[in-house]
Amino acid sequence: MSAGEAKIGRRAVLLLAFASLTAASEAPRSDVPAIMDPLPLPAGPAAAQAAVRLKPVAHWAGVFQQSWDYQYENSLPMSKSTDSWDHYDLSYSVDSCIAMFRATDERRYLDRALEFVENVADSAVPSSSLPSSQYRDGYRGWSSTQSGEGGDEVPLYESYFWRYGTALLVAMRTAPAIFGNAGYRARYERLLRFAEVDIFEKWYARGPGDNIYRERTHMAAHWALIALNLSRVTVDPARRARYRAVADNIDLHLPGRTAGLRGQMRRNPVEATAYFWNDVWGSARRPGQDVSHGNGVLAYVVEARAGGRPWSGADMAGFSALLTKVIWPGGRAYSNYVDGTGSDNGWFSDGFVKLGRFDPAVQLRLEGHQVVNDQFAANMALNARILRS
Repeated sequence: MSAGEAKIGRRAVLLLAFASLTAASEAPRSDVPAIMDPLPLPAGPAAAQAAVRLKPVAHWAGVFQQSWDYQYENSLPMSKSTDSWDHYDLSYSVDSCIAMFRATDERRYLDRALEFVENVADSAVPSSSLPSSQYRDGYRGWSSTQSGEGGDEVPLYESYFWRYGTALLVAMRTAPAIFGNAGYRARYERLLRFAEVDIFEKWYARGPGDNIYRERTHMAAHWALIALNLSRVTVDPARRARYRAVADNIDLHLPGRTAGLRGQMRRNPVEATAYFWNDVWGSARRPGQDVSHGNGVLAYVVEARAGGRPWSGADMAGFSALLTKVIWPGGRAYSNYVDGTGSDNGWFSDGFVKLGRFDPAVQLRLEGHQVVNDQFAANMALNARILRS
């Protein structure tokens, strides 16, 4: 598995210093209770009091702006790269700009995300022209020679980027002033065609079992988010049906497995109000999913909840309890695994931070987090807008 998902990323700027802790592990255990009853929803005066004290969107926009120039300087070359590993890193910048657009409605954020995604699409070439491709078919894409890939086309790197490339399409489609603008509309439709054919259709045609229904929860979650996003914007009923089927399969009944992502969820062995899961399908062994890769699962389920998928408010409460009571019980102590064991660096920017949009108390807790980069700040801004809407 690529180390990239477990790092903050070369494009991130740490606006507040922190001490990176050394990861630890322990022998697997299986003493994890199954989920039986729904986890409780947050309630009571604490949440209401937290909402009153929350920092506004403007605060987080100011934090985000501290790395505005740096982000562009470092991300623009990655967007023009023909190596998909660079797009993997670029995904964080795209997510941050989309979140800032959704939080503020300011077009400069949309324009930057759009520039990055268009550059990536423009750098794609037919697979048949990639000398070391294992496919060499007519679909467009990229190879990678970084991280030991040797010139292969890598579905992980593409799905990692295009979960946010397709999120851009949703943001444009759901903003009437953008979708009604002829210039933006033409750019939107071009990217939609690319994402439908040269991302989703390409990897589905090459074999969904190997390339979409992946062997780890977080890898499949990337494709679930792509399918969810495309199902919300496609105009083709047949494609929409396939996207929904893929999301259903990953959520509920992964092909060849006994269950899907929801079936992985268990009560946490150290905190009954929190969720636990293992990243290996069908396993409930401790220590479970590592937190860095767990961000990928959270990036999906947060949008799935908002997009009408079978993830409830109680589910979000279970994930929130996992964050605040198990992974990050206080101070600068961060667990490496979802059972609370090991030590990690507290990078929540690509998934766990997004839980703040469901509960003011979680948002308030995140305001005290010391690991703050542009992606974290942007999603805190979006959380703040959603909580006040």
